[in-house]
Amino acid sequence: MTTQDTPLPGPRVNGEKVADLCRQLLEAVGEDPEREGLQGTPERVARWWTEFLDHDPGRMDTVFEEDLPAGTDRVVIVRGIVAWSLCEHHLMPMRLELTIGYRPCGSVLGLSKFARIVAAHAHRLQLQERIVDGVAADVAKVTGSADVGVVAEGTHLCMSMRGVRQDQARTLSHSLSGAFADGGILGGELLAAAGAGRR
Repeated sequence: MTTQDTPLPGPRVNGEKVADLCRQLLEAVGEDPEREGLQGTPERVARWWTEFLDHDPGRMDTVFEEDLPAGTDRVVIVRGIVAWSLCEHHLMPMRLELTIGYRPCGSVLGLSKFARIVAAHAHRLQLQERIVDGVAADVAKVTGSADVGVVAEGTHLCMSMRGVRQDQARTLSHSLSGAFADGGILGGELLAAAGAGRR
């Protein structure tokens, strides 16, 4: 087993300032921050922003060495990883379900690390496409594999709650490299495993 520390740069939230801004926002939308029901809301909002943006996903790069017999062709696919993030355009939530696949080359990534890698990219102001690309790059870096595919299906509240208000719309994005790219069989298998287009 090999482990390394992977520093995760991230924002450090000024909770006091966030709480003050939340009070101002409540006043700007015609509310009284001191009324019953809103008392303590600015502080709760500030704690949420701190929890979300200062999230520490923990160790993300634990791999287990594995000697595969000659001629072995193995692919690992992990699906059903759910993450919430915030759209940087409207500061509204998006829910993503990710499927990740890679071809091991001498080592395998600990299964919990997939979720940690996803969390490291989701806990910030984001775009779905950037999350997918970032997860793919990190899986490739940690596993040393050039064959990596990531598929994400997202529901965006900025589309469900505002504008056209399409609450059934889904956004599908993917990043495919190596054997998963160029319309190959592995890319098709990954998309099928992700259930792309099933709804």
